Amino acid sequence: MTLRAAAIALAVLLAPLAATAQGLRPATPVPPARIEAGPQPADFIVAVVNSEPITNNDVRARMVRFAQQLAEQGQQPPPREEFARQVLERLINERAQIQFARENGVRIDDALVDQAEQHVARTNQVTVAEMRRRVLASGSSVAAFRNELREQLVLQRLREREFDNKGRVSELEIDQYLRDQEAAARDPNNVEFNLGHILIGVPENASIEQTTQLAARAQQVLARARAGEDLVKLGQEFPDGRDFGATGAPVGARPLDRLPPLFVQAVQGVPEGGVANIVRSAAGFHIIKVYERRSGSLAQQTVVQNHARHILIRPGPNMTETQAVARLGDFKRRIQAGQADFAQLAREHSQDASGRNGGDLGWAGPGVFVPEFEEALNTLAPGQMADPVISRFGVHLIQLLERRQSRLSQRELRDVARNILRDKKIDEAYVAWAEDVRGRAFVDFREAPR
Repeated sequence: MTLRAAAIALAVLLAPLAATAQGLRPATPVPPARIEAGPQPADFIVAVVNSEPITNNDVRARMVRFAQQLAEQGQQPPPREEFARQVLERLINERAQIQFARENGVRIDDALVDQAEQHVARTNQVTVAEMRRRVLASGSSVAAFRNELREQLVLQRLREREFDNKGRVSELEIDQYLRDQEAAARDPNNVEFNLGHILIGVPENASIEQTTQLAARAQQVLARARAGEDLVKLGQEFPDGRDFGATGAPVGARPLDRLPPLFVQAVQGVPEGGVANIVRSAAGFHIIKVYERRSGSLAQQTVVQNHARHILIRPGPNMTETQAVARLGDFKRRIQAGQADFAQLAREHSQDASGRNGGDLGWAGPGVFVPEFEEALNTLAPGQMADPVISRFGVHLIQLLERRQSRLSQRELRDVARNILRDKKIDEAYVAWAEDVRGRAFVDFREAPR
């Protein structure tokens, strides 16, 4: 659970503004595309952060992205003027932090940007080439997209470097947290849902006839889902939803406050394995399946544990990240061809304590590994190897050996609690630091040309 929200999944880049996720009023949704409606005005500077400009197009592009994601979640943006103000303030904060990172020598190798790009493509279930095509079709450029990825990775690395040592947690704090968890387990409202959904999109300005046809199609899909058809296979019939993560696959257990209010309302009373009534949002019609509902108490949860091994190479003066990726890629090819043994290569080359054990990391539950490592591990079937993965520890070649469901032991329960509390402390320290950086930045707001 180490900085999971700011992992290489690039939540900062892809997630909507927290301030815009409240107060949904579904009666009058605002389709995100309307932000781009009408002729594009000439670009102009709206703010300068320590001599670095932010343009109106920068703000508009980010507004479109956030609005699309809010629509997919069944939510609408705030009024346009307030939305633009929030997005501009976020861009100012990011720009000030990136400048701080540059001044303090934080650099990101191209190999890590490549890995981030591949992750975004996997998240959307497309190839990198297809994702780049979509970037171009949106009016942006691949270079601009990769630069934005690089900047978010700079912020992630800065956060790791500055705040990882500010999350110390005492045993007394863990004891209190677990007592609070036991009390919360007695609350019937303390539940988590693991949902999956597919989206039947409704185009902006769709006619009544077209909307009616799509609504009928949604009813047909609902009936098929309730008859037992696999939601992921049904989702393949609607590829546009993949851009929003609407693939039908379970997204993992989340508490009610981390789910769209429309979804929460829809799944109340729906049993595990059941499919809710159709939900209509600004993006279209959602078919939602409840894969799991469970108590929010840690002690009552089962978790997926992975038994993995890896080979770790730490870049340094004699080897860049790119070279380490290439070397581990060669190891992977040799192992798959039967020309080398994973355990032997780990003993010879892995630059961590697991090397003496052939890279074996033992059984581990969620949150034990850094997010980049864990995300790659979760995509593997037993016996498979991932492509080389870059983390703050170096470059890893990862192989999943086994996977199992397990109830948390007392030691694992305390480890999970420690990670949760640690992340909370780091988040609080980060927020205070970000406010300080913003306060020290010179920001010159500019008026729009008349």
